[in-house]
Amino acid sequence: MSEVDVTKDSAPGGDDLVVLENVNKHFGALHVLQDIDLTIARGEVVVVIGPSGSGKSTLCRTINRLETVDSGTIRIDGEPLPAEGRELARLRADVGMVFQSFNLFAHKTVLENVTLGQIKVRKAAKAKAEEKARQLLDRVGVGSQADKYPAQLSGGQQQRVAIARALAMDPKVMLFDEPTSALDPEMINEVLEVMQQLARDGMTMVVVTHEMGFARSAANRVLFMADGRIVEQARPDQFFTAPKSDRAKDFLSKILHH
Repeated sequence: MSEVDVTKDSAPGGDDLVVLENVNKHFGALHVLQDIDLTIARGEVVVVIGPSGSGKSTLCRTINRLETVDSGTIRIDGEPLPAEGRELARLRADVGMVFQSFNLFAHKTVLENVTLGQIKVRKAAKAKAEEKARQLLDRVGVGSQADKYPAQLSGGQQQRVAIARALAMDPKVMLFDEPTSALDPEMINEVLEVMQQLARDGMTMVVVTHEMGFARSAANRVLFMADGRIVEQARPDQFFTAPKSDRAKDFLSKILHH
């Protein structure tokens, strides 16, 4: 147990927002998640790193049930993940997700992309939804793009719209699955900056990323995964300066040498 685990356990149970217990997942013969236990507190920013194929994205996708699990339990805010139907739509509204690809509706304007879920799932009035969408687009720095279509925007702008769209649902937790890996280098920082601000504002976040600078500066806790397991978890200052496991040492030596 690292120090981080101990403090987490002593935190009041009411503040545990995301809890995974003994979660297992197979893709055919491949055991992609092996006995995962993870508790994320309200307001915590957890950054998940590790080599390709370690199960990071799968872990992220199980939290809003884009991937089903073979065994174990996942609870969000004390409620087990629903199987399907209306409850699942509501869960996905509570658990915002930002993907590698921006997944915006190409035939809808930026504003429509950000209002759609509010109207359909949250049953917001159109005028209210639009007002909120404009505030959020301003917040992520693309307010002036509201009437454009996604194809008219840069990748960095599209990803910021995708973040605004997730935020419009007032999610309890935001999942980011390698949100900058499809972006040109000069656009990465504009997206990370928005994510940094969300972290400062107290949003609960699970971020799968290769951006170690973001992990160092924004994470409360770094989770290192390899071969479907959480090998190590620690505060960023501990993890990056004194990783305990050989796997983590090896991984960091390969990516931090430059």
